[in-house]
Amino acid sequence: MIDTSLIRKYNVAGPRYTSYPTVPYWNANPPSQQGWKDAVRRSFRLSNTEQGISLYIHLPFCESLCTYCGCNTRITCNHTVESPYLEAVLKEWNLYLTLLDEKPRISEIHLGGGTPTFFSPENLERLLRGIMDTAILSDTFEGSFEAHPNNTRREHLQALAGLGFRRLSLGIQDFDSKVQKAVNRVQSVQQVRRVMQDARDFGFTSINFDLIYGLPKQTLFSIDDTIQHVIALMPDRIAFYGYAHIPWIKKYQRGFTDKDLPSGTLKRELYEYGKLLLTDAGYLEIGMDHFALATDRLYLASEQGTLHRNFMGYSHSATRLMIGLGVSSISDSWDVFVQNEKKIEDYYERVDRGELPFFKGHTLTREDLVIRRHILNLMCRLETSWHEEEEQCAEVYHARRALKEMQSDELISITPYRLQVHEKGRAFVRNVCMAFDARLRKDQPRLQLFSSVI
Repeated sequence: MIDTSLIRKYNVAGPRYTSYPTVPYWNANPPSQQGWKDAVRRSFRLSNTEQGISLYIHLPFCESLCTYCGCNTRITCNHTVESPYLEAVLKEWNLYLTLLDEKPRISEIHLGGGTPTFFSPENLERLLRGIMDTAILSDTFEGSFEAHPNNTRREHLQALAGLGFRRLSLGIQDFDSKVQKAVNRVQSVQQVRRVMQDARDFGFTSINFDLIYGLPKQTLFSIDDTIQHVIALMPDRIAFYGYAHIPWIKKYQRGFTDKDLPSGTLKRELYEYGKLLLTDAGYLEIGMDHFALATDRLYLASEQGTLHRNFMGYSHSATRLMIGLGVSSISDSWDVFVQNEKKIEDYYERVDRGELPFFKGHTLTREDLVIRRHILNLMCRLETSWHEEEEQCAEVYHARRALKEMQSDELISITPYRLQVHEKGRAFVRNVCMAFDARLRKDQPRLQLFSSVI
């Protein structure tokens, strides 16, 4: 188990680093419509032929609220909302198509939420055909989607498999009944097993479980029971996230008191114990908080040095251009970020006016791009390096100074041109990234923006 004194020392609030700069530190003024269009065109021309592009489509509707969730959702049981939303997403896609001088090669489509399986199989097929019919699918195309076990039917899996989708991510979080009740996410092992079997029947080759540690009512006993069920079901990969307690942003989390939540030390013990069980069962740890079997593409990417991290999490490959469609989606042209309107009504209004519906964004500076490279290396490979001429640059200089104590604690090692995170330091990789984070260093937030790193 990890040294509890190190947890007390380094358990501070910090970003998860799905991007750099992190969203709270984006420029105050977003790029103009023309500026973003130029960035998309530039990135597309540089990368479409070899890499293709990635699409993230946010489908925000859920029938009930899971109280651990930090995503942008709209709770409703009214399924008449499906068609208007899909029509708006397809309108937005067509706005992007007008910018491109050739058919896009799509390398990856990910449906996130919300609950993508809130939508009927017929509507999901209509959405995806509306996109795929205007594009070319890469030879290495990967289609993936997030699903709630309770409302994922065979018809969903059949429709998506017919469109080339082969990866499924099931939101499990925990199998303990007390924990499930506390976070309003109740599903049985039998329901999960049924969805998995249906997915295998239709040719899905990679099934992921999302698990969360640090939830209210969790104990070492409940984590043991959950992980034992997971091992028996044997998904191909597992995302084992720390619960992000942010009641100042997500007010419904105020229903949990400190007494309900594991302490920082116990929270890390939950992860370390779960990790021990998973690795004993043959899972291999990847990046931060992810595990995969040796046959899964995520593990192979980790071994081959192609692992990538973006707003969709870890991926087996990278594309320079990622277009986010739908409310609150984030797009990335590598040197510019934009985020769509968060309120559905505002999103509809912007799309109907023929505008790309983003409301905030950031144009990366030279410094941002250097730091982004280092943080991406650390999150994906637990190491980074720099050339001799970078040795005295401000980013590396400040990071080396800030990391002296972590080096003394034997969490990392630094040679003249290389930084490596030790196994003992895996739990603190976000702290290492924070040392490179120039924007966080120069502008410490007056209010807490992030959850604890441990």
